[in-house]
Amino acid sequence: MTQAWLNRITTAVPPHDIHAAFLEFGRDTVADWHKRALFDRMAKLSDIQHRYAIFEPGPRPREKILDVTGFYRRGAFPSTAARMALYQPHALDLAMTAVRKLDADRNAITHLIVASCTGFTAPGLDFQIMQAAGLPDSTQRTIVGFMGCFAAVNALKLADQIVRADRQSRVLVVNLELCSLHLQEDFQDLPKMLSFMLFADGASAALVTADPTGILLGRFQAAIIPRSHDLITWHIGDAGFEMHLSGQVPGRIRRWLPESGARLLPPDKPSLWAVHAGGRSILDGIQQGLYLAPDALRHSRAVLRDYGNMSSATLMFVLHKILHDPDGRGPGVAMAFGPGLSVETFAFTRP
Repeated sequence: MTQAWLNRITTAVPPHDIHAAFLEFGRDTVADWHKRALFDRMAKLSDIQHRYAIFEPGPRPREKILDVTGFYRRGAFPSTAARMALYQPHALDLAMTAVRKLDADRNAITHLIVASCTGFTAPGLDFQIMQAAGLPDSTQRTIVGFMGCFAAVNALKLADQIVRADRQSRVLVVNLELCSLHLQEDFQDLPKMLSFMLFADGASAALVTADPTGILLGRFQAAIIPRSHDLITWHIGDAGFEMHLSGQVPGRIRRWLPESGARLLPPDKPSLWAVHAGGRSILDGIQQGLYLAPDALRHSRAVLRDYGNMSSATLMFVLHKILHDPDGRGPGVAMAFGPGLSVETFAFTRP
């Protein structure tokens, strides 16, 4: 029986570390000293040191303008149309940075799968990548759109099914997110502002084939956490895509996992954990809910620290670390949460 392997992964981020600038920009907006103290405390507890974005931070002081172009100017935040006008060129540029680093034989690619929830155009990013990468016009293309943080699992699931159906298939999987395009100006809504303290831009490219190298993909599974559909939402507004990430999410995950999470795990006890780095409290909730060892989520925590939450690209960054860890061998499980609350997992083995 044909099995699918995740042969290689490459990652890319924009050149601008926006994290410190955003914290200054957001903090200066909070007039109430109680809220400001809470903001400072949550910033320290986030375990994030760096986040990268397509926007270059502007000079200090940053009371009114976040970036050098003035795209985010207090009192005049951009429309959705203005944000999407930036998505098309920057999305292609960052995606192609990751694709070129993969150094795959472009003439051998049979399928292209692109996951993104932070922007849309037509012809889409899949078409643009196909042309920019010089892939054959016959390349079969699929967009996995608007699925949020667990979209990487769905993209790999499609690649897995394609390779299992035809062992000659060679699938290029690209994850691209420009979360920085959707910063909202309602800074008096502290929970909303704190949620945007997590998000960043990033891209990954991966090759999935029947060649037995890299990570062997196993069983894919999905579940829904009951009575949680309103905890993570993502709506298109007049001023960008409006993200809602409830503070109840970590607790709901932590309570659900001990009773229901076991059925999503492979029969072999995992020694490797690739968990979407959605935030420190979410990783804590997963670690507590599954009674994991203190260092089990070390790769996820490292990605969160160095890059923040890049939505669908984040899990691929974690898998990239596992793939390049000389001690990271054995059975594993990947897990991501997103709107629903939906839980997507797959087993894997790194021989």
